[in-house]
Amino acid sequence: MRVLIIGSGGREHALAECFMRSKGVVKVVVSPGNAGIAIQYQCQNLATHDEIINYCTSEAIGLVFIGPEQPIAHGLSDKLVAAGIPVIAPSQYAAQLESSKIFAKELMLNQGIPTARYIIAKNLKEAEALLSEFSYPLVIKADGLAAGKGVSIAHNLVDAMEALHSTEFTAQGVILEEFLQGWEASLFAITDGQHFVSTIFAQDHKQLYDYDTGPNTGGMGAYAPVPEAETYRAQIEDEIISPILAAMREMGHPYKGILYCGLMITSEGPKVIEFNCRLGDPEAEVLLPLLETYLMDICQAILSNDVINLHVEFKNSTAVAVVLASEGYPQEYAKGYPISIPEPLPTGVYFCGVRRAEKGFVTSGGRVLCVTGMGDNITDARTSAYAKLSKVSFHGQTYRKDIGLRKNSL
Repeated sequence: MRVLIIGSGGREHALAECFMRSKGVVKVVVSPGNAGIAIQYQCQNLATHDEIINYCTSEAIGLVFIGPEQPIAHGLSDKLVAAGIPVIAPSQYAAQLESSKIFAKELMLNQGIPTARYIIAKNLKEAEALLSEFSYPLVIKADGLAAGKGVSIAHNLVDAMEALHSTEFTAQGVILEEFLQGWEASLFAITDGQHFVSTIFAQDHKQLYDYDTGPNTGGMGAYAPVPEAETYRAQIEDEIISPILAAMREMGHPYKGILYCGLMITSEGPKVIEFNCRLGDPEAEVLLPLLETYLMDICQAILSNDVINLHVEFKNSTAVAVVLASEGYPQEYAKGYPISIPEPLPTGVYFCGVRRAEKGFVTSGGRVLCVTGMGDNITDARTSAYAKLSKVSFHGQTYRKDIGLRKNSL
């Protein structure tokens, strides 16, 4: 089996590594990939949907796995299916669970799925008038894709006005939403549209700085598993995952692939913060190293509508991933700084935003590297991750020192 992975970041690097552990996989290609991924795997710059389809046909690609949300939201999976090429990703319609937060919120409301109270504002003037409907903190969400950075938390009226003026209004509007008190967890459902199995829990760290301060980012680190979340697994599956998948089936657009459930565990139980139509990043960099089941077997169960017979197993270990970001991220940041990194490359180092220079690698993205450590417990995994991280450096590097230290209690 030859596998093509679409994407260019740390998640795709982790996917390539995981696929190569699968029995029967003889080649992994990443498009476009990056210079760091290219050390170990072939990278191919395929710029359009047609180029991807032609490449799959000419190179006998047996499976396409789409990593990021943009290609899914733009209909790549639909075109691959139409061309007879197996793909792991939901349809463009089903991907509205991520590409339109308003679509997702209204569907949750209709299905009685627990989520934060919200109001849709069609324009800036209407949004400003509706601010009085909420107390602070207040959450303001852009409707469309925003690479994990389309959410603002306003602590007062000044914050709210600033957030509204910097948020892009789509034709559908923006969401004003109550701030949920609690602690976060991420759960992924592997589904063929009819049945599903869920993974272990992970916990993402979105804010830029320690103690969950600063602006939201695409993710500054993660760990898995999250033992405190297990108490809520059955409730999440029964009250959130099952009804959202049933709703998609009833609409005539079954959701096939991997569904990310971003959750807040509140005093009233689990509530949905958001859905994503893919593996998370950096959650993938902790879940995939712990995965014992062959990733190809998971994909085949999705494609053959046999998830009902799928058993997914994970190592009895803990993984912690820490993201090294460029100074200034998630706003403007400089590029081109040399990266000092040990050779040979330690295991668990995933390249996100790098490019080749005359001598080694230089930074080229907001998130530059993701470093994953594993151990028997959270303390050992953190020690491993930060020890690896200490051997990597570049000018202005930014990272959190508290990944995995949250107190998951109400």
